[in-house]
This record gives sequence, structure tokens and C-alpha cells, in this order.
Amino acid sequence: MTDNKPTRKEILRPLHLVGIALAAGVFATVVTLVSTGAFTQRVNLSIAKGTYEGLTPIGLGLVIGGASFIVTLLGLAMLMLAVDPADVTKTIDRPVLFDHDEASSSSKTGQTGASNTGQTGAPKSGEPRDAGDGPPTAS
Repeated sequence: MTDNKPTRKEILRPLHLVGIALAAGVFATVVTLVSTGAFTQRVNLSIAKGTYEGLTPIGLGLVIGGASFIVTLLGLAMLMLAVDPADVTKTIDRPVLFDHDEASSSSKTGQTGASNTGQTGAPKSGEPRDAGDGPPTAS
């Protein structure tokens, strides 16, 4: 395998974001059309006779699909703004969900964070109690 790391520009192409948003919009449109009965004879006959009241299933599907497209596109764009370009290519050699201090101290001792702190479920002395602390102990 090659070690060619993609650049941020290659990862975050706007066409990919638009494609993902378009797929979400098409999916929402199809789900709306199926759930409103747009493909049933009863609905199509009432639309043809002019007795169907309200927004037709096709119109509703287009509205829902368009809204889904816009919301997905804006959401993805906002998430892309939160990505630091330096973090895209940086290699992470520690557990991602641990704090930096906790990961370095647990790697030195060979234990995880919860097991080396001596947690028993009871609050430390001087800390207020809450509902999840268990029964009070005699001190």
C-alpha cells in the first residue's frame, strides 16, 4: 500500500457534500411518496377527479425532499467548518476518547483510568453526595 495521505481539498470536495445531501433529499422524497400513498390508485384517481384536498403527495414529497437537501447540506457544511485542517493529516497514537493526561498516565502504569483511581462508587471525603452514590457508610 502507498502512504499517500489525501489533502483536505481531496477529502472535503464540495461535490461530495452536495452528492450526500442530494442522496438524503432523494431518500426523504421517496419515503414521503411511499408513506402518503402516491403510487396507489385511490390517491391518483382522487387527484385526477380534483377531489383531493390539500397538498398532493408529489408536491409534499418535493417540499420534504428539498428541505432535507438544504438541511443536510447546511449541516455538513457546518461540520466541515469545525475540522481543523492540521488535524486531518495528523497521526493520533493515543486513545481518542481519553483525556490527554489520563492516556499518558494510564499508559505508564498499564491500567485504565477507572481502575487506577480507586473508585468505589462512594464520593471522596468532602464531596457532596448524590443519588447515584449508593448507601451511606459509617465513617
